[in-house]
Amino acid sequence: MLPFFNQSMELVQLPNPTATRIRSRTGFSPTLGELLKHVEDAQNDNPNAPTQHVLDLNSTPNSSHPFVLSFTNLTYSVKVRRKMILSPCFTYSNHDLLPENDATDAKTDNAATKILLNDISGEARDGEIMAVLGASGSGKSTLIDALADRISKESLKGSITLNGDVLESRMLKVISAYVMQDDLLFPMLTVEETLMFSAEFRLPRSLSRSKKKARVHALIDQLGLRNAATTVIGDEGHRGVSGGERRRVSIGIDIIHDPIVLFLDEPTSGLDSTSAFMVVKVLQRIAQSGSIVIMSIHQPSYRILGLLDRLIFLSHGQTVFSGSPANLPPFFSEFGHPIPENENRTEFALDLIRELEEAPGGTKGLVDFNKQWQLKNKRISEKTLSGIPKVSLKDAISASISRGKLVSGAPAGTSTSNDSNQLAAASSVHTFVNPFWIEMAVIAKRSLTNSRRMPELFGIRLGAVLVTGAILATMFYHLDNSPKGVQERLGFFAFAMSTTFYTCAEAIPVFLQERYIFMRETAYNAYRRSSYVLAHSIISVPSLVFLSFAFAATTFWAVGLAGGTTGFLFYFLTIVASFWAGSSFVTFLSGVVSHVMLGFTVVVAILAYFLLFSGFFISRDRIPPYWIWFHYISLVKYPYEGVLQNEFDLNPPRCFVRGTQMFDSTPLMEVPEALKVELLKSMSKTLGINITSSTCVITGADVLKQQGVTQLSKWNCLWITLAWGFFFRFLFYLTLLFGSKNRRR
Repeated sequence: MLPFFNQSMELVQLPNPTATRIRSRTGFSPTLGELLKHVEDAQNDNPNAPTQHVLDLNSTPNSSHPFVLSFTNLTYSVKVRRKMILSPCFTYSNHDLLPENDATDAKTDNAATKILLNDISGEARDGEIMAVLGASGSGKSTLIDALADRISKESLKGSITLNGDVLESRMLKVISAYVMQDDLLFPMLTVEETLMFSAEFRLPRSLSRSKKKARVHALIDQLGLRNAATTVIGDEGHRGVSGGERRRVSIGIDIIHDPIVLFLDEPTSGLDSTSAFMVVKVLQRIAQSGSIVIMSIHQPSYRILGLLDRLIFLSHGQTVFSGSPANLPPFFSEFGHPIPENENRTEFALDLIRELEEAPGGTKGLVDFNKQWQLKNKRISEKTLSGIPKVSLKDAISASISRGKLVSGAPAGTSTSNDSNQLAAASSVHTFVNPFWIEMAVIAKRSLTNSRRMPELFGIRLGAVLVTGAILATMFYHLDNSPKGVQERLGFFAFAMSTTFYTCAEAIPVFLQERYIFMRETAYNAYRRSSYVLAHSIISVPSLVFLSFAFAATTFWAVGLAGGTTGFLFYFLTIVASFWAGSSFVTFLSGVVSHVMLGFTVVVAILAYFLLFSGFFISRDRIPPYWIWFHYISLVKYPYEGVLQNEFDLNPPRCFVRGTQMFDSTPLMEVPEALKVELLKSMSKTLGINITSSTCVITGADVLKQQGVTQLSKWNCLWITLAWGFFFRFLFYLTLLFGSKNRRR
């Protein structure tokens, strides 16, 4: 049982002497960094740990709110291209630069700028649910993104504060969570496994696995998911949990660490009324545990409206109402449009706003009336709250720590022995919960668990490799040492090496399916991007080795390649290196290209160019100088040249053209054998060299010279191929580091 849960697994307030101890030692109030450092004390497994107690806030009444998130004059605009008239019948315009939900919600400031948020102010308090309402495209998602720091600071005007302190990005990552509109989950994990992996990422190492599991079970009960705990999430091809249960799981993975601020983008979208009500009921319990809940919602039902505490109605990025649901009737009554008694208040308000938007004057009158209404209510509110002292952010966070919150924000190993260390502690609030090797282990375990339940994916890839190997083995069965055998070997190696790269194209959808899960999890420091790259690189190696062995064993002896056991080992290693380089290249492209079909097109095209410039179709010395650079960046070049040397550069050398065989592939090939012998005698007299039918004319080394394979040894080709794989993995990391910022510009 967790020390910060009671028998019903609900959060309880436990005494915490941390703040008192620090205050008595320094003589000053504890810094935020010091408070965060002692988060782990609340979950210490040591039974002899000192008893915790809540920071003394006796001056604050129970009705006050320790946390108040305020936003003032938020304004956000984007640049769009001007319309370009092509002809009287055709008009070109670009609306794709706007977010999908906001392409029509903004008021046009001029021909090149659209205002998505226009001077929006308000506040949200813990213990309450603040809902942002409006028609599609009114700016709801944009406002949620602005509050959740998903819009770049350069683009967003205005201020966002928590208890009067400016809310920095690093602090927001520690104390908040964001639930996207889409349910982004691994389809073959069960509900319990999904939440457990989230707990491994978000909860500190000081918590034992049994306590993390207890937290997961408590959350499952809180979300009403007990009956679905062992059911897989499911997708289009696998039956799983219902839509409402999926949505509650999506919420659960982001509240596993009990955040202070929770943002949700349309959490009831696509759900029936009962499922939507259950989701909002869960959010109400989360808010009542001491969290600020801010969500966008399209059109709440009457029952859902009864769970909401604050409403903000938007129209074209402007506020047309802000306040309690109870204030809707007097507000619209004073505006001259009273709400009928038996009508849903939010439906009436949204219908009226839509009518005003279509009227010539728009909603300007309603916006101006709301400003006057807010000024009048602000004066009344200030008089009511004038006797209630404000709670500082440090004290509020200390109280939250005592309730078990912020468990993912504990900086590891931060000292607070003096003032300089206090500053260091405050700057380390963004520290990741786990070291990178634990993150790698959890990511790898989750990926393997999900893929293990879809064995058909690996089976199809293995089948493709075996079928390709069998076809090549039968087509090139036991090649002989003749001029035709040389050409057939060259064709076999070119096709075999390029096939290993084309087979890796299946890796394109893997990251594309996980892209937004990755962006959601890394946006709030669940794990490092480097951990993700390393984990997926390591877990891909066993499957690549198995596929390589299957292909090598199927083709090496059947084709009759040379070198014996040593030759087979190098051939096998080269195929492993090719699979590694190809998989890394495709993984890198999946980080650059965001669409599956576009990704396949790009991969197939580039691999075709790699094969063209590999040296098979045209040797290196025949490639035009302006294209020679492509020859050296071709991924197929190095494994192709490596296996050629493994086959032809042997000691003792093998002979591939003897005596009369030199006339093969020439017009003299049809000449009788006796005449060919006479021609050899004549050539011997002319050249002064005795050439008979058994004289070796071309060896394996000569074949390599003809193909221009003279610059690198076979082992260098192997190392370069492996190096290409590591290089593309590093590029993939850079694309994740700089290209996966989930922020609007």
